[in-house]
Amino acid sequence: MATNPEELPIVLILKPFPFIPSFQENFSNKFRSLKGTDLSVPVNEFLKKECQSVKALVCGAKFKLTKDILDCLPSLGCIVLTCVGLDNIDLDECRKRGIVVGNAGTVYSEDVADFAIGLLIDVLRGISSGHRFVRSGLWSINTEFPLGSKEFLGWEVLGSEVAKRLEAFSCVISYTSRTKKPSAPFSYYSNVIYLASHNDILILTCSLNKETFHIINKDVMSALGNKGIIINVGRGALVDEKEMVRCLLQGEIGGAGLDVFEKEPYVPEELLEMDNVVLAPHVAVVTVESYSALHELIISNLEAFFSNKPLLSLVKYN
Repeated sequence: MATNPEELPIVLILKPFPFIPSFQENFSNKFRSLKGTDLSVPVNEFLKKECQSVKALVCGAKFKLTKDILDCLPSLGCIVLTCVGLDNIDLDECRKRGIVVGNAGTVYSEDVADFAIGLLIDVLRGISSGHRFVRSGLWSINTEFPLGSKEFLGWEVLGSEVAKRLEAFSCVISYTSRTKKPSAPFSYYSNVIYLASHNDILILTCSLNKETFHIINKDVMSALGNKGIIINVGRGALVDEKEMVRCLLQGEIGGAGLDVFEKEPYVPEELLEMDNVVLAPHVAVVTVESYSALHELIISNLEAFFSNKPLLSLVKYN
């Protein structure tokens, strides 16, 4: 890597992401950054004018890396994402252009797993609704608080960290995925509907793609039943949100813990009034520890690319 600041590799940053103070200094010692957001000119115009020689970019989850954007970056060879999901990037175009892609890998896994379990316990035991109950003064007038539930049965998708935590509660765990995982000592269901019919809780941690869009639909919710609970820390569009709202209103499912939504930051108004629903503003990954690990990974991926080495969290094309 170059030591002269003028010789440092240039990295384009699209959609700033939260960072700890030490990251900026560390990054600046190794790369020169171009920032392509909050501009007075359209981003495509900026890219065509300023970024024709850029070979690497760092991109946040909310910026869409479409074919049109990639067309503006003819020299691009590497994309480093700050998210795990790949729904904001045209992977087919990246493959055609020979662009290597690195995502956030497993840096968020433990924090997201913790948060998923927190949502689950909250929904089952009514912690947030109990908080509102006490603060509203209802406890002082002896109004009865609804009974909670202790029943833990789970669905684990791609979330070994979630399963590890559920085992501590003596849960009966089953899962679904594209293929059966020989290393997973849990019941496997290849069909989501069958999975839902045999479980009371669905925990969603999988990525969003064409196959998983609205994977939790009307049929799955019907199979889950009126005691069923949905916990979503993956992507909002994994669930048919309108159908979920309807099922909750009609008592066809028992509750939900949601950190993600289909059209963030919009949250259906009906959910705001439900005591059997716990809501969070997409913060399952937001900890100092996860961001610190992410920043180290971003820098390591960029160093690997500019040294002609494989990325540490390389996304493999199908």
